[in-house]
Amino acid sequence: METKMMNMIDRTFSDKRTGILSAYFTAGFPALDDTALIIRTLQDAGADMIEVGIPFSDPVADGPTIQMSNKQALDNGITLKKILDQIRSVRGETRIPLLLMGYLNPVYQYGIKRFCDDCRDAGVSGLILPDLPIREYRETYRAIIESHGLYNIFLITPETSEQRIREIDSISHGFIYMVSASSTTGTKKGISDDQINYFKRIQRMKLSTPRMVGFGISDRESFESATKYAHGAIIGSAIIRVLMNSRDIKKDLTAYIHSIKATGKN
Repeated sequence: METKMMNMIDRTFSDKRTGILSAYFTAGFPALDDTALIIRTLQDAGADMIEVGIPFSDPVADGPTIQMSNKQALDNGITLKKILDQIRSVRGETRIPLLLMGYLNPVYQYGIKRFCDDCRDAGVSGLILPDLPIREYRETYRAIIESHGLYNIFLITPETSEQRIREIDSISHGFIYMVSASSTTGTKKGISDDQINYFKRIQRMKLSTPRMVGFGISDRESFESATKYAHGAIIGSAIIRVLMNSRDIKKDLTAYIHSIKATGKN
């Protein structure tokens, strides 16, 4: 494993080796200016990391819930610049890592250097760009991303070969995003025997990089099941559904996060 840098993501995994909750939401949803409120609420409720989704017009890996939130956020007028401005507005209040998750196209249009400059200025710790190929990352993006102190997070799935997983492990900082099933987000509930076998297989590989399970985590049972085999889990579509139906974001989101983590704030 290569020598690693240190940022807030490292501190999270150093301070807490299990039961880490990463919460995903779509920036600009349900309303354009809700982003800062949601970040504050998730942090105060006990989330250990926050993934801020960059809306995109064609989110092919996402299920209908996140697709809907993407469309509404774009209809609300959200842009990548506004997202970064919104994150910057709470920079002084955030004590946990903030990551940006989205597709490469909006980042490419924004300009990679400008994007990394603005991420660093806004206090972003990491990036999750699922459609960024490893080779392109190595040859084109790695140097500039790492020079800005940002971590690029790679995804693996049940179909990812051992060779590719070990390659990802060798170049990863922060954590590896373990997609729990070969499906779009928000389409499955609960953890199946096949998924547990996949988790155990990855666990036996004894990777150097921490692992977070995503897709299909929606309640305390699925969260606790996933975190038996990884350092933590990521919840996305279920949080979008809470926001979609909420009349009081702070109250409803806090109650939901507390329902996942038995003791609320840890």
